[in-house]
Amino acid sequence: MFKQKILNLLLIIAIMLPFNAKANTPDFADLAEELLPMVVNIATTQKVPEQNQVQVPELNLPEGSPFEDFFKDFMEKQGNNQNQQPISSLGSGFIIDAKLGYVVTNNHVVQDADEIKVILHDETSVDAKIVGTDSKTDLAVLKIDPIKGMSNTKWGDSNKMRVGNWVMAIGNPFGLGGTVTTGIISARHRDINAGPYDNFIQSDASINRGNSGGPMFNLKGEVIGINTAIFSPTGGSVGIGFAIPSNLAKSVIGQLIKYGETKRGWLGVKIQTVTDEIATSFGMDKAKGALVSNIIKDSPAAKAGVKPGDIIIEFNTNPVKDMRELPRMVAETDIGKTVEIAVWRNKARVALKVNLGQLEKAEKSGITASKTAKKKPVEKKSLEINELGISLSELDGVTRKKFDIDNSINGVIITKVNPTGSAAQKGIRAGDIITEFDQTEVTKPAEIKNRLEKIKKDKRSLVLVYLNRSGNMRFVGLAIKSDDK
Repeated sequence: MFKQKILNLLLIIAIMLPFNAKANTPDFADLAEELLPMVVNIATTQKVPEQNQVQVPELNLPEGSPFEDFFKDFMEKQGNNQNQQPISSLGSGFIIDAKLGYVVTNNHVVQDADEIKVILHDETSVDAKIVGTDSKTDLAVLKIDPIKGMSNTKWGDSNKMRVGNWVMAIGNPFGLGGTVTTGIISARHRDINAGPYDNFIQSDASINRGNSGGPMFNLKGEVIGINTAIFSPTGGSVGIGFAIPSNLAKSVIGQLIKYGETKRGWLGVKIQTVTDEIATSFGMDKAKGALVSNIIKDSPAAKAGVKPGDIIIEFNTNPVKDMRELPRMVAETDIGKTVEIAVWRNKARVALKVNLGQLEKAEKSGITASKTAKKKPVEKKSLEINELGISLSELDGVTRKKFDIDNSINGVIITKVNPTGSAAQKGIRAGDIITEFDQTEVTKPAEIKNRLEKIKKDKRSLVLVYLNRSGNMRFVGLAIKSDDK
């Protein structure tokens, strides 16, 4: 009897579970009804240069032949058919200021467009002009003439969103305007290599072509993201969509409205990831921060005393957890502002003050561009370093000419890389120049060999090298292969 009661109780619980789960699912109907009028469709047209008209050939027909007009009309139609039609595309957007008529969308939705139409929820179509665009974050601001009855969205705090939170997307997928989809936040801080400031919110809300530029709402009806990209092998939704966080978008959009362009802070350093091997070599307890691999001459960082090999661990009193965070921190800081940064140097924290420049000015001047050099294989006797899987040669007239290396560059050139060695595993290749080995400047292969012997005697299994590749500097931690392996 007791067992039967237990079984009955378990059966009741099993029956109730689906109903309880369903009861906890939010009802989006009221929210969707309120927000739909704030979301718009974006239709763009891009003109295509006309092709040369097809010339009507000479027709050897009798004068007055009825076929003469027929062939002439036929050939002219053929020529007109070869002229390409204007390219049209569709996207989404949302109103952020109903009084002034500002609309936000993606840059790729309106890029190269000659004509832009904003279609409101009631199918009203109005002309729009571009206020400003930013390709680095894929954002654009449009302006339309305000229409009576328009309402605008409100920004939410994307930093407060958590994995598992419900979200709702509204957009124009495949031209089907006013489409509402829901889901949850699947992940945060996604880097999909779309730009230097990637920090996407990942969601499983159905996002398809045409949703680009549309808003992602939280349960309060606040915009916490701008739908921008999908991951899909088929072109349709597979439950992986990406949205620009509102906290990143707001500052960019504010600048586009105020200046018509962005004005980002600029530090003037080239950075790389701090790996576990690099952190160990620098005496850090764990990998964090951004390793400075090179300093741009006369940049704010150079004037502040930042040096290659410094690891930036704090910026403007905020900890730098990894390399990806620093560019966003700098970009979102006002130009001309003096901020304090902390670097890890010689196994100690060092505080510096830097006055930020403007990234856009630096880019226009060309000082941020990397120099490239064509390289050719070197046929020369070299010193083999089997422990690292590389062969080294001195930088002399022959090697400089072969690799097109300027006389101002010093170090030891790598002439060969063993494909199974630790150097190859780290992406090192022939033509790279070792300027520092174990944080000591080197100019001869023998110096590296001698230094390596000392490291082995100290029973260290890792060495830090500082490489120059066509002017691009970076640190690499290399595992030392023992002689008996």
